[in-house]
Amino acid sequence: MPSSRRAPAADANAPPGPRTLKKYPNRRLYDTRSSSYITLADVKRMVLAGEEFEVRDAKSGDDLTRSILLQIILEEESGGVPTFSTPMLSQIIRFYGSAMQGPMGAMLEQNLQAFVEMQKQFVGGQAPVLQNLMAGYLDQSRAVFEAMQDQMAVFGRFPPGKR
Repeated sequence: MPSSRRAPAADANAPPGPRTLKKYPNRRLYDTRSSSYITLADVKRMVLAGEEFEVRDAKSGDDLTRSILLQIILEEESGGVPTFSTPMLSQIIRFYGSAMQGPMGAMLEQNLQAFVEMQKQFVGGQAPVLQNLMAGYLDQSRAVFEAMQDQMAVFGRFPPGKR
């Protein structure tokens, strides 16, 4: 069911570049384009609409975009059916600070992008193309995982990947 409240459409007279949101110490978000305060739900709608934005600390100018996106994920994970299982979150935490943190992030990003492409094909009703994409996705995931295993073997953490 579509929401009755939608993110504002992009203004043709708006300055180029991402929309700027300012976060104030009182935890409120201010949209500089619409000159109004907004909520995390509004930011979520912007994400869903594919709108580019950045969140800046109103005082220091620090980039807080990732922090706000993580807040939205936390709210989504807290209600309804979570996307991330407890074991998966534990595994992700274990990668922080290790030599594989960067490759793990890259692998997750690539896999998510491949999943989005598959979803587009599925919505388009192209079943044979979807089957080929799924096979390619699984092959790509396997190859990336095996490469990560081999890299981890260099650090003495895991045995080399079995092929």
